[in-house]
Amino acid sequence: MIRAVIVMNDQGKPRLIKFYQYQTVEKQHELIRSIYGVLCSRAENVSNFIKVDSIFGPDARLVYKTYATLYFVFVFDSSENELAMLDLMQVFVETLDKCFSNVCELDIVFNFNKVHAILDEIILGGQVLETSSSEVVKAVAELSKLERTSSSVMLIPSIPGWHGR
Repeated sequence: MIRAVIVMNDQGKPRLIKFYQYQTVEKQHELIRSIYGVLCSRAENVSNFIKVDSIFGPDARLVYKTYATLYFVFVFDSSENELAMLDLMQVFVETLDKCFSNVCELDIVFNFNKVHAILDEIILGGQVLETSSSEVVKAVAELSKLERTSSSVMLIPSIPGWHGR
């Protein structure tokens, strides 16, 4: 099971946080600080896979990848394969790139609802739903279309005595 997906910048500022097991806000911040401490102290020529039992408890693993100034981090248990998680991370980043034409940190900050929708199309409740970035892009485009349609249709409630003047 996937336990968390975190995107943070190279200064440790979280840009996307999604925990699939309940954590208090304080605990989330503590976990993110711990993860950042581990990531920023690692050499560039080492593996992107880390056992994080000391941070998340027994059986916890982490895979990360750096894209430009962002760390993409997936935390999961032994029921998931590390290489599959790295591939899933690639699907997530590719989908973001397709939706935002070369995604950057500001895209994630200013479009957090869309980014969460993209992630929810790929992972829901800690389980992988979709591994095709083109299918995720289609689903997100359909959601955006529905949002535009519903926001353009404005229903005026029936108010006795009101005639729109």
